Amino acid sequence: MLFDKQTYVQRRRVLRERIGSGLILLFGNNDSPVNYPANGYKFRQDSSFLYYFGQHREGLVGVLDADEGKEWLIGNDIDIEDIVWFGQVDSVADMARQSGVEQSAPMKELAAMVDKARKQGRRVHFLPPYRHDLMIQLMDLTGIHPSKQREQASVELIKAVVDQRAVKSAGEIEEIERACAIGYEMHTTAMRMCRPGVTEQEIAGRISGIASSKGCIVSFPSILSMHGEIMHGYPSPRPLEAGRLMLCDCGAETNENYCSDNTRTTPISGRFTQRQREIYQIVVEGHDHALSLAKPGVKWWDVHFGVARLMTERLKELGLMKGDVDEAVAAGAHAMFFPHGLGHMMGMDVHDMEGLGQTYVGFDDEVRPNLEQFGTNCLRCGRRLQEGWVMTDEPGIYFIPALIDEWKASGHCAEFLNFDKIETYKDFGGIRLEDDILITPDGCRYLGERRIPLYPDEIESFIAS
Repeated sequence: MLFDKQTYVQRRRVLRERIGSGLILLFGNNDSPVNYPANGYKFRQDSSFLYYFGQHREGLVGVLDADEGKEWLIGNDIDIEDIVWFGQVDSVADMARQSGVEQSAPMKELAAMVDKARKQGRRVHFLPPYRHDLMIQLMDLTGIHPSKQREQASVELIKAVVDQRAVKSAGEIEEIERACAIGYEMHTTAMRMCRPGVTEQEIAGRISGIASSKGCIVSFPSILSMHGEIMHGYPSPRPLEAGRLMLCDCGAETNENYCSDNTRTTPISGRFTQRQREIYQIVVEGHDHALSLAKPGVKWWDVHFGVARLMTERLKELGLMKGDVDEAVAAGAHAMFFPHGLGHMMGMDVHDMEGLGQTYVGFDDEVRPNLEQFGTNCLRCGRRLQEGWVMTDEPGIYFIPALIDEWKASGHCAEFLNFDKIETYKDFGGIRLEDDILITPDGCRYLGERRIPLYPDEIESFIAS
Protein backbone atom coordinates (compact mmCIF):
# COMPACT_ATOMS: atom_id res chain seq x y z
CA MET A 1 0.00 0.00 0.00
CA LEU A 2 1.30 3.43 -0.97
CA PHE A 3 -0.21 5.35 1.96
CA ASP A 4 -1.00 4.57 5.60
CA LYS A 5 -4.37 3.00 6.29
CA GLN A 6 -5.83 6.21 7.73
CA THR A 7 -5.57 7.78 4.27
CA TYR A 8 -7.86 5.09 2.85
CA VAL A 9 -10.17 5.22 5.87
CA GLN A 10 -10.57 8.97 5.39
CA ARG A 11 -11.14 8.67 1.63
CA ARG A 12 -13.90 6.11 2.13
CA ARG A 13 -15.51 8.14 4.92
CA VAL A 14 -15.69 11.20 2.66
CA LEU A 15 -17.20 9.08 -0.11
CA ARG A 16 -19.84 7.50 2.17
CA GLU A 17 -20.85 10.89 3.53
CA ARG A 18 -21.03 12.41 0.06
CA ILE A 19 -23.29 9.61 -1.24
CA GLY A 20 -25.42 9.62 1.90
CA SER A 21 -27.46 6.45 1.44
CA GLY A 22 -27.40 3.11 -0.32
CA LEU A 23 -24.85 0.40 -0.95
CA ILE A 24 -21.66 1.38 -2.82
CA LEU A 25 -19.87 -1.28 -4.86
CA LEU A 26 -16.26 -0.65 -5.92
CA PHE A 27 -14.97 -3.47 -8.11
CA GLY A 28 -11.31 -4.35 -8.30
CA ASN A 29 -10.02 -5.99 -11.47
CA ASN A 30 -9.46 -9.66 -12.20
CA ASP A 31 -6.55 -11.26 -14.01
CA SER A 32 -6.87 -10.96 -17.79
CA PRO A 33 -5.58 -13.81 -20.04
CA VAL A 34 -3.57 -13.10 -23.18
CA ASN A 35 -4.44 -16.26 -25.09
CA TYR A 36 -5.18 -18.93 -22.46
CA PRO A 37 -6.02 -18.73 -18.74
CA ALA A 38 -2.54 -19.39 -17.33
CA ASN A 39 -0.87 -16.84 -19.62
CA GLY A 40 -1.98 -13.47 -18.34
CA TYR A 41 -1.26 -9.83 -18.98
CA LYS A 42 0.55 -8.00 -16.20
CA PHE A 43 -2.12 -7.30 -13.59
CA ARG A 44 -3.39 -3.74 -13.35
CA GLN A 45 -5.75 -2.86 -10.51
CA ASP A 46 -8.79 -0.66 -11.10
CA SER A 47 -7.79 2.91 -10.22
CA SER A 48 -10.83 3.82 -8.14
CA PHE A 49 -10.65 0.58 -6.14
CA LEU A 50 -6.95 1.23 -5.56
CA TYR A 51 -7.66 4.83 -4.52
CA TYR A 52 -10.08 3.76 -1.79
CA PHE A 53 -8.52 0.47 -0.64
CA GLY A 54 -4.84 0.51 -1.66
CA GLN A 55 -4.75 -3.23 -2.46
CA HIS A 56 -3.22 -4.63 -5.65
CA ARG A 57 -4.55 -8.20 -5.49
CA GLU A 58 -7.00 -9.41 -8.13
CA GLY A 59 -10.53 -10.60 -7.46
CA LEU A 60 -11.59 -8.09 -4.80
CA VAL A 61 -14.69 -5.94 -4.34
CA GLY A 62 -15.12 -3.14 -1.82
CA VAL A 63 -18.58 -2.58 -0.32
CA LEU A 64 -19.55 0.57 1.59
CA ASP A 65 -22.88 0.92 3.38
CA ALA A 66 -23.54 4.65 3.28
CA ASP A 67 -26.50 4.37 5.69
CA GLU A 68 -24.89 2.35 8.48
CA GLY A 69 -21.26 3.31 7.94
CA LYS A 70 -20.16 -0.31 7.54
CA GLU A 71 -17.48 -1.51 5.13
CA TRP A 72 -16.43 -4.87 3.74
CA LEU A 73 -13.59 -6.19 1.62
CA ILE A 74 -14.98 -9.05 -0.43
CA GLY A 75 -12.81 -11.75 -2.02
CA ASN A 76 -11.73 -15.38 -1.88
CA ASP A 77 -8.52 -16.51 -0.24
CA ILE A 78 -6.19 -18.36 -2.58
CA ASP A 79 -5.83 -22.14 -2.27
CA ILE A 80 -2.77 -24.37 -2.10
CA GLU A 81 -2.70 -24.78 -5.91
CA ASP A 82 -2.19 -21.03 -6.34
CA ILE A 83 0.33 -20.90 -3.50
CA VAL A 84 2.43 -23.55 -5.26
CA TRP A 85 2.59 -21.50 -8.45
CA PHE A 86 2.51 -17.92 -7.20
CA GLY A 87 3.58 -18.03 -3.55
CA GLN A 88 1.88 -17.11 -0.31
CA VAL A 89 -0.18 -13.90 -0.18
CA ASP A 90 -2.05 -12.11 2.57
CA SER A 91 -5.53 -13.34 3.38
CA VAL A 92 -8.51 -11.15 2.51
CA ALA A 93 -9.00 -10.51 6.23
CA ASP A 94 -5.37 -9.35 6.52
CA MET A 95 -5.77 -7.03 3.53
CA ALA A 96 -8.95 -5.62 5.04
CA ARG A 97 -7.11 -4.78 8.27
CA GLN A 98 -4.29 -3.16 6.30
CA SER A 99 -6.84 -0.92 4.56
CA GLY A 100 -8.66 -0.10 7.81
CA VAL A 101 -11.74 -2.16 6.88
CA GLU A 102 -13.31 -3.97 9.81
CA GLN A 103 -15.08 -6.76 7.94
CA SER A 104 -14.22 -9.19 5.15
CA ALA A 105 -16.24 -11.90 3.43
CA PRO A 106 -15.90 -14.46 0.63
CA MET A 107 -17.19 -13.54 -2.82
CA LYS A 108 -20.26 -15.77 -2.51
CA GLU A 109 -21.69 -13.43 0.13
CA LEU A 110 -21.71 -10.40 -2.18
CA ALA A 111 -24.86 -11.55 -4.00
CA ALA A 112 -26.75 -11.89 -0.72
CA MET A 113 -25.67 -8.40 0.37
CA VAL A 114 -26.79 -6.81 -2.89
CA ASP A 115 -30.03 -8.81 -2.98
CA LYS A 116 -30.90 -7.72 0.57
CA ALA A 117 -30.28 -4.06 -0.25
CA ARG A 118 -32.43 -4.25 -3.37
CA LYS A 119 -35.31 -5.94 -1.51
CA GLN A 120 -35.15 -3.12 1.03
CA GLY A 121 -35.56 -0.63 -1.80
CA ARG A 122 -32.09 0.77 -1.25
CA ARG A 123 -29.99 2.20 -4.08
CA VAL A 124 -27.05 0.10 -5.25
CA HIS A 125 -24.36 2.48 -6.50
CA PHE A 126 -21.71 1.36 -9.00
CA LEU A 127 -19.28 3.00 -11.40
CA PRO A 128 -19.43 2.39 -15.18
CA PRO A 129 -17.69 -0.96 -15.80
CA TYR A 130 -15.17 -1.28 -18.62
CA ARG A 131 -14.14 -4.95 -18.41
CA HIS A 132 -16.51 -7.59 -19.72
CA ASP A 133 -15.94 -10.07 -16.89
CA LEU A 134 -17.06 -7.44 -14.40
CA MET A 135 -20.03 -6.55 -16.62
CA ILE A 136 -21.16 -10.16 -16.38
CA GLN A 137 -20.65 -10.19 -12.61
CA LEU A 138 -22.61 -6.95 -12.27
CA MET A 139 -25.42 -8.39 -14.41
CA ASP A 140 -25.58 -11.45 -12.13
CA LEU A 141 -25.77 -9.17 -9.08
CA THR A 142 -28.24 -6.58 -10.34
CA GLY A 143 -29.95 -8.01 -13.40
CA ILE A 144 -28.83 -5.00 -15.47
CA HIS A 145 -27.69 -6.06 -18.95
CA PRO A 146 -24.13 -4.94 -19.87
CA SER A 147 -25.54 -2.74 -22.67
CA LYS A 148 -27.44 -0.72 -20.04
CA GLN A 149 -24.85 -0.59 -17.26
CA ARG A 150 -23.04 2.59 -18.23
CA GLU A 151 -26.28 4.58 -18.47
CA GLN A 152 -27.53 3.12 -15.16
CA ALA A 153 -24.28 3.69 -13.27
CA SER A 154 -24.64 6.03 -10.30
CA VAL A 155 -24.11 9.63 -11.38
CA GLU A 156 -23.86 10.61 -7.70
CA LEU A 157 -21.03 8.12 -7.20
CA ILE A 158 -19.26 9.17 -10.42
CA LYS A 159 -19.29 12.85 -9.43
CA ALA A 160 -18.15 12.09 -5.88
CA VAL A 161 -15.23 9.98 -7.08
CA VAL A 162 -14.24 12.57 -9.70
CA ASP A 163 -14.23 15.39 -7.13
CA GLN A 164 -12.06 13.39 -4.73
CA ARG A 165 -9.58 11.93 -7.18
CA ALA A 166 -9.13 15.17 -9.15
CA VAL A 167 -7.43 16.97 -6.25
CA LYS A 168 -4.06 15.33 -5.68
CA SER A 169 -2.47 15.11 -2.23
CA ALA A 170 1.20 15.86 -1.61
CA GLY A 171 1.88 12.11 -1.50
CA GLU A 172 0.20 11.61 -4.85
CA ILE A 173 2.23 14.43 -6.39
CA GLU A 174 5.43 12.77 -5.16
CA GLU A 175 4.39 9.54 -6.89
CA ILE A 176 3.55 11.36 -10.14
CA GLU A 177 6.97 13.00 -10.00
CA ARG A 178 8.54 9.53 -9.74
CA ALA A 179 6.74 8.69 -12.97
CA CYS A 180 7.98 11.96 -14.49
CA ALA A 181 11.58 11.06 -13.62
CA ILE A 182 11.21 7.80 -15.54
CA GLY A 183 9.52 9.70 -18.38
CA TYR A 184 12.51 12.05 -18.53
CA GLU A 185 14.83 9.08 -19.03
CA MET A 186 12.53 7.63 -21.68
CA HIS A 187 12.33 10.84 -23.70
CA THR A 188 15.99 11.77 -23.51
CA THR A 189 16.88 8.22 -24.60
CA ALA A 190 14.57 8.59 -27.61
CA MET A 191 16.25 11.90 -28.49
CA ARG A 192 19.73 10.33 -28.27
CA MET A 193 18.68 7.45 -30.53
CA CYS A 194 16.95 9.71 -33.06
CA ARG A 195 19.03 9.57 -36.23
CA PRO A 196 18.61 8.37 -39.81
CA GLY A 197 18.43 4.60 -40.22
CA VAL A 198 17.26 3.71 -36.70
CA THR A 199 13.78 2.21 -36.79
CA GLU A 200 10.78 3.58 -34.96
CA GLN A 201 10.23 0.21 -33.29
CA GLU A 202 13.80 0.03 -32.01
CA ILE A 203 13.47 3.36 -30.23
CA ALA A 204 9.99 2.57 -28.91
CA GLY A 205 11.17 -0.80 -27.63
CA ARG A 206 14.12 0.78 -25.85
CA ILE A 207 12.03 3.40 -24.07
CA SER A 208 9.37 0.87 -23.07
CA GLY A 209 12.17 -1.22 -21.65
CA ILE A 210 13.22 1.68 -19.43
CA ALA A 211 9.78 1.65 -17.82
CA SER A 212 9.92 -2.13 -17.42
CA SER A 213 13.41 -1.99 -15.92
CA LYS A 214 12.03 0.19 -13.11
CA GLY A 215 9.37 -2.43 -12.39
CA CYS A 216 6.80 -0.19 -14.05
CA ILE A 217 4.76 -0.20 -17.23
CA VAL A 218 4.20 2.44 -19.88
CA SER A 219 1.22 4.62 -19.01
CA PHE A 220 -0.15 4.02 -22.54
CA PRO A 221 1.20 2.39 -25.72
CA SER A 222 4.05 4.65 -26.82
CA ILE A 223 3.41 6.86 -29.83
CA LEU A 224 6.57 7.23 -31.91
CA SER A 225 6.50 8.07 -35.57
CA MET A 226 7.81 10.23 -38.39
CA HIS A 227 4.13 10.70 -39.22
CA GLY A 228 3.43 13.07 -36.36
CA GLU A 229 0.26 14.21 -38.12
CA ILE A 230 -1.32 10.89 -37.04
CA MET A 231 -2.60 11.40 -33.49
CA HIS A 232 -1.78 7.83 -32.51
CA GLY A 233 1.14 7.04 -34.77
CA TYR A 234 2.34 3.78 -33.30
CA PRO A 235 5.91 2.69 -34.12
CA SER A 236 6.53 0.77 -37.33
CA PRO A 237 9.58 -1.09 -38.67
CA ARG A 238 10.24 1.98 -40.84
CA PRO A 239 13.77 3.49 -40.51
CA LEU A 240 13.94 7.18 -39.64
CA GLU A 241 14.65 9.43 -42.61
CA ALA A 242 16.95 12.44 -42.76
CA GLY A 243 15.22 15.80 -42.86
CA ARG A 244 12.03 14.64 -41.17
CA LEU A 245 10.70 14.98 -37.63
CA MET A 246 10.18 12.25 -35.04
CA LEU A 247 7.23 12.72 -32.67
CA CYS A 248 7.49 10.77 -29.41
CA ASP A 249 4.55 10.74 -26.98
CA CYS A 250 5.18 8.40 -24.06
CA GLY A 251 5.09 8.08 -20.30
CA ALA A 252 5.60 5.74 -17.38
CA GLU A 253 3.23 4.35 -14.78
CA THR A 254 4.74 3.56 -11.39
CA ASN A 255 4.15 0.39 -9.38
CA GLU A 256 1.46 2.34 -7.52
CA ASN A 257 -0.12 3.24 -10.87
CA TYR A 258 0.52 6.98 -11.04
CA CYS A 259 1.41 8.27 -14.49
CA SER A 260 3.48 10.67 -16.52
CA ASP A 261 2.77 11.81 -20.09
CA ASN A 262 5.10 13.95 -22.21
CA THR A 263 5.58 14.62 -25.90
CA ARG A 264 8.61 15.92 -27.76
CA THR A 265 9.29 16.36 -31.47
CA THR A 266 12.89 15.90 -32.59
CA PRO A 267 14.61 16.69 -35.92
CA ILE A 268 15.99 13.40 -37.22
CA SER A 269 18.98 15.09 -38.86
CA GLY A 270 19.85 16.89 -35.61
CA ARG A 271 18.81 20.36 -36.70
CA PHE A 272 15.48 21.92 -37.64
CA THR A 273 14.94 23.24 -41.14
CA GLN A 274 13.73 26.82 -41.31
CA ARG A 275 10.16 25.69 -42.05
CA GLN A 276 10.22 23.17 -39.20
CA ARG A 277 11.57 25.76 -36.78
CA GLU A 278 8.84 28.25 -37.73
CA ILE A 279 6.06 25.77 -36.95
CA TYR A 280 7.86 24.44 -33.88
CA GLN A 281 8.19 27.94 -32.47
CA ILE A 282 4.43 28.47 -32.75
CA VAL A 283 3.79 25.28 -30.77
CA VAL A 284 6.34 26.35 -28.13
CA GLU A 285 4.60 29.69 -27.78
CA GLY A 286 1.26 27.96 -27.36
CA HIS A 287 2.74 25.61 -24.76
CA ASP A 288 4.19 28.51 -22.74
CA HIS A 289 1.06 30.63 -23.16
CA ALA A 290 -0.97 27.89 -21.48
CA LEU A 291 1.47 27.92 -18.55
CA SER A 292 0.94 31.67 -18.16
CA LEU A 293 -2.87 31.33 -18.14
CA ALA A 294 -3.45 28.23 -16.02
CA LYS A 295 -4.33 28.93 -12.39
CA PRO A 296 -7.18 28.22 -9.95
CA GLY A 297 -10.50 29.69 -11.03
CA VAL A 298 -9.60 29.96 -14.72
CA LYS A 299 -11.63 27.78 -17.08
CA TRP A 300 -9.53 25.27 -18.99
CA TRP A 301 -11.89 26.05 -21.88
CA ASP A 302 -10.49 29.59 -21.92
CA VAL A 303 -6.90 28.34 -21.72
CA HIS A 304 -7.51 26.05 -24.71
CA PHE A 305 -9.03 28.79 -26.84
CA GLY A 306 -6.42 31.31 -25.71
CA VAL A 307 -3.80 28.99 -27.16
CA ALA A 308 -5.93 28.44 -30.29
CA ARG A 309 -6.10 32.20 -30.90
CA LEU A 310 -2.34 32.61 -30.47
CA MET A 311 -1.68 29.78 -32.91
CA THR A 312 -4.12 31.27 -35.40
CA GLU A 313 -2.36 34.64 -35.25
CA ARG A 314 1.02 33.02 -35.88
CA LEU A 315 -0.31 30.86 -38.72
CA LYS A 316 -1.69 34.03 -40.31
CA GLU A 317 1.80 35.54 -40.13
CA LEU A 318 3.11 32.53 -42.08
CA GLY A 319 0.36 32.93 -44.67
CA LEU A 320 -1.38 29.65 -43.82
CA MET A 321 -4.48 31.33 -42.36
CA LYS A 322 -6.28 34.61 -43.04
CA GLY A 323 -9.19 36.74 -41.87
CA ASP A 324 -10.29 37.79 -38.40
CA VAL A 325 -8.66 35.65 -35.69
CA ASP A 326 -11.66 35.52 -33.35
CA GLU A 327 -14.03 34.68 -36.20
CA ALA A 328 -11.65 31.97 -37.46
CA VAL A 329 -11.44 30.34 -34.03
CA ALA A 330 -15.21 30.59 -33.49
CA ALA A 331 -15.71 28.81 -36.82
CA GLY A 332 -13.23 26.11 -35.85
CA ALA A 333 -10.80 26.89 -38.68
CA HIS A 334 -7.81 26.39 -36.37
CA ALA A 335 -8.83 22.73 -35.97
CA MET A 336 -7.43 22.09 -39.45
CA PHE A 337 -4.05 22.27 -37.70
CA PHE A 338 -5.01 21.65 -34.03
CA PRO A 339 -7.79 19.03 -34.00
CA HIS A 340 -7.53 17.92 -30.36
CA GLY A 341 -7.91 19.43 -26.92
CA LEU A 342 -5.11 21.28 -25.16
CA GLY A 343 -4.82 18.67 -22.42
CA HIS A 344 -6.45 16.34 -19.93
CA MET A 345 -6.38 15.50 -16.25
CA MET A 346 -3.71 13.02 -15.21
CA GLY A 347 -3.16 10.87 -12.15
CA MET A 348 -3.76 7.17 -11.58
CA ASP A 349 -4.97 7.01 -15.18
CA VAL A 350 -3.02 8.82 -17.85
CA HIS A 351 -6.36 10.25 -19.00
CA ASP A 352 -7.49 10.50 -15.42
CA MET A 353 -10.89 8.93 -14.74
CA GLU A 354 -11.85 8.99 -18.42
CA GLY A 355 -13.59 5.64 -17.93
CA LEU A 356 -16.09 7.33 -15.61
CA GLY A 357 -17.33 9.52 -18.47
CA GLN A 358 -15.55 12.57 -19.82
CA THR A 359 -18.60 14.81 -19.43
CA TYR A 360 -18.36 14.26 -15.66
CA VAL A 361 -14.58 14.49 -15.44
CA GLY A 362 -13.90 17.53 -17.59
CA PHE A 363 -17.20 19.42 -17.56
CA ASP A 364 -19.92 20.55 -15.17
CA ASP A 365 -23.13 22.59 -15.10
CA GLU A 366 -21.19 25.79 -15.86
CA VAL A 367 -19.08 24.50 -18.76
CA ARG A 368 -20.69 22.00 -21.12
CA PRO A 369 -18.88 20.20 -23.96
CA ASN A 370 -19.47 21.20 -27.56
CA LEU A 371 -19.74 17.89 -29.37
CA GLU A 372 -20.86 19.39 -32.68
CA GLN A 373 -17.74 21.25 -33.83
CA PHE A 374 -14.74 19.37 -35.22
CA GLY A 375 -11.77 19.75 -32.89
CA THR A 376 -13.76 21.24 -30.04
CA ASN A 377 -15.52 17.90 -29.65
CA CYS A 378 -12.13 16.46 -28.64
CA LEU A 379 -11.60 18.92 -25.78
CA ARG A 380 -11.43 16.65 -22.73
CA CYS A 381 -11.74 19.37 -20.09
CA GLY A 382 -13.33 22.79 -19.86
CA ARG A 383 -14.00 23.23 -16.11
CA ARG A 384 -12.52 25.84 -13.83
CA LEU A 385 -9.13 24.72 -12.60
CA GLN A 386 -8.61 23.90 -8.94
CA GLU A 387 -5.50 23.83 -6.81
CA GLY A 388 -4.14 20.30 -6.73
CA TRP A 389 -5.29 19.29 -10.21
CA VAL A 390 -2.74 17.77 -12.54
CA MET A 391 -3.18 18.64 -16.22
CA THR A 392 -1.27 18.03 -19.41
CA ASP A 393 -0.33 21.02 -21.56
CA GLU A 394 -0.07 19.65 -25.11
CA PRO A 395 -0.64 21.98 -28.06
CA GLY A 396 0.22 20.73 -31.53
CA ILE A 397 0.19 21.68 -35.18
CA TYR A 398 -0.40 18.98 -37.79
CA PHE A 399 -0.72 18.84 -41.56
CA ILE A 400 -3.07 15.93 -42.29
CA PRO A 401 -3.30 15.36 -46.06
CA ALA A 402 -6.72 13.68 -46.03
CA LEU A 403 -8.18 16.46 -43.86
CA ILE A 404 -6.67 19.14 -46.08
CA ASP A 405 -8.18 17.48 -49.16
CA GLU A 406 -11.62 17.14 -47.56
CA TRP A 407 -11.84 20.73 -46.34
CA LYS A 408 -10.50 22.09 -49.62
CA ALA A 409 -13.00 20.09 -51.68
CA SER A 410 -15.94 21.18 -49.54
CA GLY A 411 -14.73 24.76 -49.06
CA HIS A 412 -15.00 24.37 -45.30
CA CYS A 413 -13.64 27.49 -43.55
CA ALA A 414 -12.22 28.63 -46.91
CA GLU A 415 -12.50 32.27 -45.81
CA PHE A 416 -9.88 31.57 -43.10
CA LEU A 417 -7.55 29.08 -44.80
CA ASN A 418 -5.01 29.61 -47.60
CA PHE A 419 -5.29 26.18 -49.17
CA ASP A 420 -2.68 26.84 -51.88
CA LYS A 421 -0.05 27.52 -49.19
CA ILE A 422 -1.29 24.66 -47.01
CA GLU A 423 -0.87 22.25 -49.94
CA THR A 424 2.90 22.84 -49.83
CA TYR A 425 2.99 21.50 -46.24
CA LYS A 426 1.38 18.12 -46.94
CA ASP A 427 4.69 16.35 -46.44
CA PHE A 428 5.46 18.18 -43.18
CA GLY A 429 4.05 15.75 -40.60
CA GLY A 430 3.19 17.19 -37.20
CA ILE A 431 4.59 18.73 -34.02
CA ARG A 432 3.26 18.26 -30.50
CA LEU A 433 4.85 19.36 -27.21
CA GLU A 434 3.47 18.10 -23.92
CA ASP A 435 4.29 18.54 -20.25
CA ASP A 436 2.56 17.65 -17.00
CA ILE A 437 1.62 20.58 -14.77
CA LEU A 438 0.31 20.97 -11.23
CA ILE A 439 -2.18 23.74 -10.51
CA THR A 440 -0.75 25.67 -7.55
CA PRO A 441 -2.38 28.33 -5.34
CA ASP A 442 -1.40 31.16 -7.70
CA GLY A 443 -0.60 29.49 -11.02
CA CYS A 444 0.98 26.23 -12.11
CA ARG A 445 4.32 24.47 -12.22
CA TYR A 446 6.06 21.68 -14.12
CA LEU A 447 6.03 18.23 -12.60
CA GLY A 448 9.36 16.43 -12.59
CA GLU A 449 12.70 17.59 -11.21
CA ARG A 450 14.20 17.86 -14.70
CA ARG A 451 12.42 19.28 -17.71
CA ILE A 452 12.92 17.38 -20.93
CA PRO A 453 14.69 19.64 -23.50
CA LEU A 454 11.95 21.74 -25.07
CA TYR A 455 13.15 24.81 -26.96
CA PRO A 456 14.64 24.42 -30.46
CA ASP A 457 18.18 25.46 -29.53
CA GLU A 458 18.05 23.23 -26.43
CA ILE A 459 17.07 20.21 -28.48
CA GLU A 460 19.72 20.79 -31.14
CA SER A 461 22.39 21.24 -28.43
CA PHE A 462 21.23 18.13 -26.58
CA ILE A 463 21.42 16.02 -29.73
CA ALA A 464 24.82 17.47 -30.65
CA SER A 465 26.22 16.69 -27.20
